[in-house]
Amino acid sequence: MNSPNVPQSGHAAAPAAAVDASSPAGGTTAKAVVPVGGPNAPVVGMVGAGQLARMTQQAAIALGIELRVLANSRDESAAKVIVDTRLGDYRDLADLREFAKGCDAVTFDHEHVPTEHIRALLGDGFAVHPGADALVHAQDKAVMRERLTAIGVPCPAWARVSVAEDVEAFAETHGWPVVLKAVRGGYDGRGVWVCDSIDEAREPLESGVALLAEAFVPFGRELAVLVARSPHGQGVSYPVVETVQKNGICVEVIAPAPGLGEEDAATAQHFALKIARELGVTGLLAVEMFATESGLVVNELAMRPHNSGHWTIEGARTSQFEQHLRAVLNLPLGSPSLAAPVVVMVNLLGGSDPNIFSRYEHVLANDPGIKIHFYGKDVRPGRKIGHVTALGTDLADVRARAWHAADCLKGPADD
Repeated sequence: MNSPNVPQSGHAAAPAAAVDASSPAGGTTAKAVVPVGGPNAPVVGMVGAGQLARMTQQAAIALGIELRVLANSRDESAAKVIVDTRLGDYRDLADLREFAKGCDAVTFDHEHVPTEHIRALLGDGFAVHPGADALVHAQDKAVMRERLTAIGVPCPAWARVSVAEDVEAFAETHGWPVVLKAVRGGYDGRGVWVCDSIDEAREPLESGVALLAEAFVPFGRELAVLVARSPHGQGVSYPVVETVQKNGICVEVIAPAPGLGEEDAATAQHFALKIARELGVTGLLAVEMFATESGLVVNELAMRPHNSGHWTIEGARTSQFEQHLRAVLNLPLGSPSLAAPVVVMVNLLGGSDPNIFSRYEHVLANDPGIKIHFYGKDVRPGRKIGHVTALGTDLADVRARAWHAADCLKGPADD
């Protein structure tokens, strides 16, 4: 499927993709406020102070935007580097209301803010992006599946389940294994159980967590599409990327997805832009997909900067963090095109030796072109503490450079 309005993956000069000019669902106009960050400087409040907010600060500085974050403690990743850090509980409506005062836009670095609180902020007249009617699709997997199915986006077969009999009935139709997922919460492999039998399904069924069942999808690889949409309805799509998972965690992202034909890339981007339009998304939308023999199948949604887009800091003309700020402030969106023919991002997971900086010299001397990002987190084995990015023209070479840097920084292999 080729669309003149959708940028083609792998083309360094991909044009911005128009979506529509309709107002998004759940959006509202902000109250007139006086920016607190300086004369005429817009203020964006980001609920959450993890590494996504930390990296958003870099883009905010360049744009002259004042970024405010709501943190649980001063020890959080973004709270360590952002002056305007407010302490509070994202689950407390009073804290959220106080935080939103003086913000030109409120957005999120996670999906855990209660939906009813977001509706309350919108009712108060604050500009919240994405709005509650959109964000609920990234918060509630059953709501997401219902909506995506209704708008004709391919998804795995699914059903709500609560008891063993529900799972057995689902398996009779769709076969084993059955994938059980927590309806709310869960990330990096948490809240997902691949069950080969009803005995394996009993533990999640007895956990007290609301669940849905999905048919297991035999896929060749995983892809992701990152798009942005503004309240004006302008939309752009980044090139389709391939994501590599290990133990439920994304360990590598390759841009553009190698060997993906232009028609398949355009189809993936079309699905992502359609979802953004139909759900009324404002800001970034990451759409994770399975590539199967029969076509693409949508797996998950995220409405914020996303791990599959960290490569854009150096690898795209406009980083996902700048793009998100532009979108939530209703500014014209930037070019999503590649800055190099091949970009590879490798997540840095902590090892047994926390003295990472002792290995800086070798990594930087060995490859002056490598880009390193740390998230200000204590090192623990398996914890996501940063990422590295390499750019170039040859895929094998760029991958090797990125992995060498990440492996070296992690330190000696654990026994």
